[in-house]
Amino acid sequence: MLDEGYRRRERGADVVVGIVETHDRARTIAQLRDLEIVPRRRVEHRGVLLEELDVDAVLARRPQVCLVDELAHTNAPGGRNERRWQDIEELLDAGIDVISTVNVQHLESLNDVVERITGIAQQETVPDAFVRAADQIELVDMSPEALRRRLAHGNVYPADRVDAALANYFRIGNLAALRELALLWVADRVEDTLQHYLADHGIAEAWETRERVVVALTGAPTGDQLIRRAARMAGRQHGDLIGVRVAPADGRRSGGDTSSLERQRRLLTELGGTYHEIVSDDPAAALVAIARTEHATQLVLGASRRRRWDELLHGSIARSVLRRAGDLDVHVIANEPAGRGRPARRPRRRLTTRRLVTAWVLLVVGLPALVVALRPARGDLALGTVLVVFLGAVVGLATLGGVAAGLVGAVAALLLVNWFFVPPYSTFSIGEAENGVALAVFVAVAGVVGALVDRSARSSAEVHRARAEAEALARSAASLAADPDPVGPMVQYLATAFDQRAVALLARDGPAWRVVAAAGSPVPVSPDAGTAAHPVEGGDGLDPHVLVLDGPALGSDDTRVVRTIADQLAVALAARHLGEEARRARLLADVDAVRTSLLRAVSHDLRTPLASIKAYASGLRQTDVAWTDEDRAEAITAIDEAADRLDELVGNLLDASRLQAGALAVTLQSVTISDLIGPALRSTPTDGVVLDIDEDLPALRTDPVLVERALANLIANATRHQPPGRPIRIDARADAATVTIRIVDHGPGIPVHQRERLVQPFQRLDDAPGGQGTGLGLAITHGFLDAVGGSLAFDDTPGGGLTAAVTLPRDVS
Repeated sequence: MLDEGYRRRERGADVVVGIVETHDRARTIAQLRDLEIVPRRRVEHRGVLLEELDVDAVLARRPQVCLVDELAHTNAPGGRNERRWQDIEELLDAGIDVISTVNVQHLESLNDVVERITGIAQQETVPDAFVRAADQIELVDMSPEALRRRLAHGNVYPADRVDAALANYFRIGNLAALRELALLWVADRVEDTLQHYLADHGIAEAWETRERVVVALTGAPTGDQLIRRAARMAGRQHGDLIGVRVAPADGRRSGGDTSSLERQRRLLTELGGTYHEIVSDDPAAALVAIARTEHATQLVLGASRRRRWDELLHGSIARSVLRRAGDLDVHVIANEPAGRGRPARRPRRRLTTRRLVTAWVLLVVGLPALVVALRPARGDLALGTVLVVFLGAVVGLATLGGVAAGLVGAVAALLLVNWFFVPPYSTFSIGEAENGVALAVFVAVAGVVGALVDRSARSSAEVHRARAEAEALARSAASLAADPDPVGPMVQYLATAFDQRAVALLARDGPAWRVVAAAGSPVPVSPDAGTAAHPVEGGDGLDPHVLVLDGPALGSDDTRVVRTIADQLAVALAARHLGEEARRARLLADVDAVRTSLLRAVSHDLRTPLASIKAYASGLRQTDVAWTDEDRAEAITAIDEAADRLDELVGNLLDASRLQAGALAVTLQSVTISDLIGPALRSTPTDGVVLDIDEDLPALRTDPVLVERALANLIANATRHQPPGRPIRIDARADAATVTIRIVDHGPGIPVHQRERLVQPFQRLDDAPGGQGTGLGLAITHGFLDAVGGSLAFDDTPGGGLTAAVTLPRDVS
């Protein structure tokens, strides 16, 4: 960094050192050479005096290039920014180029990897996006052996710290791994540059390598690590990152808590990803479906933390995904060693396929086993006792498998009891009527209980699903609410959440339909081109809209949700329409205000000089009036002054129109202060001027014609408000990059809250006599100075009055 700064300084650039941490290293101090160093800002924190980058000082110095060390540094509390990279943002916004340094371990996306490699968690990180936005990134590469030799020679740490550093952080393995991370990260940046080149030259074939990575989120504690791993995978291929959470249809938690999930959603967004949430009873199928909908190439899952026995009983989501994946690459990431952490419990669900299978297996195996257990004691057991035992088994079957399993179990139990426990044994004959009644009641009770259990289970499942859908819909709506125009994201959400091939919002455009927003392909271009269509009422003043879905048919519950989103789309369309109407109304209001101000200016300021010219000219033409030489000279002078006022007014109006149209021609050249102030004073009558200008002021790089007119306007304005007999004062001073010219008057001054209005067109403040000027002079002055790269500011004059400060860039050529 110091070498680059010195090379630029030698090539003529204005380079300063904002902050460089030498750590008392002699070789680093020597590299500073004679570079200018901006004094640091001193901050006291907990009794310790800390030194930080002084942003204000650098901004006031305004160099071309500033060297700022340690990009990821955390500033001392109480400063304007928390992190140093935020300070650099301010310098960049001010037009100052910045050269900075950052170690690979401080990049946000590599934070967890570095911790695993070195065993040390880096508390100071910088967003990858900020570093990638740099115009140029240079990798300072060094082999681990060479770096360790620098340590051993005392070029990095003092002698008493070298042995500990070599034995801990600076081990060969650590340095080799960090070096590889740095090479891979910079290779990603090279890929970015190549992609931009291909795009600029119309080479489309390279886009076929673009990756889209889907990462499954659950809110589990290890989810942050999973997201960062997926972000690195997407970044290496210049791909997209998509996070997906599959919410259970029964509304129960699927691992993790809400706060963890929200934190992971924010991390995903910070790393450049997008978040989706869908509701499904089958997470594996849902993940594969959304991956295919998003045209993903890779799917990243966290390894299961459940016990082996639990996986054998309930199945593995990862294995299920692998069976369905096809050509989709699936990565199962080991979040933490086995046995650590509490195994996640699978949420219980009602009337799932697994429960139905379990019920039928128990029916086939459990009822015969019950017979085997009771048969030896049938002589001692009353029939009622046997029926109660079997009734309990049938109720259990109905609870697991619903009404079908309950009824079949009741019939099977009836046959088994009749065969084994009702005399005569081993026949289906019933010897006593009482036993027949008992068996009939048994069947009826078992059937009723099974039906009630089935209805309760299904009702509960519907309630839980509705709650889950409402939660997902509310979360999606909340995230979309932050978007100023949510129509597009809402259409994308519909395609993703309901596994549709394509979704389009169409608007009637005469006899045809116009696509307002779409997701997926092929895009339906008419209501008949999809599998379902829902009207969207956008309110008065809007063309008819329709929401078209092309994909699998939706159930009644999903259709209800789609209609709800269609209603939200209607609100979004109405808001968009109102916003457009409001923008048009504001434009019309601005045009009307300018037109009114212009007419007001023309009606008075243009009519007044024309009236004077007409009156004097008409009088001079009358032959019946005797004019003395003195009267004739006075009339001619009045005509000349009125013509000058008219010329100034027309010139100001033309200048204002050129500024507004962006048609102002600017010719920059090297000029001196006298080239500007002399003509400005000659073109503006004043009661006297006191000049206080340094003789050795540097030359300026500006347009002399525009700046001379700007200064003339400011001098004329100061003269109008200056007390009679008291001269205005003009001084000029230079700093390292600019020259400031100050025009000082001792008039009534202008309140601070009104100074912003000074440079707005057609503004005549309370201290201006009515009818004098159009209020364009300072607006034109501000426009001229802005066009040449200068600035205009106002301040109070000590003792009363107003000081106008014009700042212009120095000529550094």
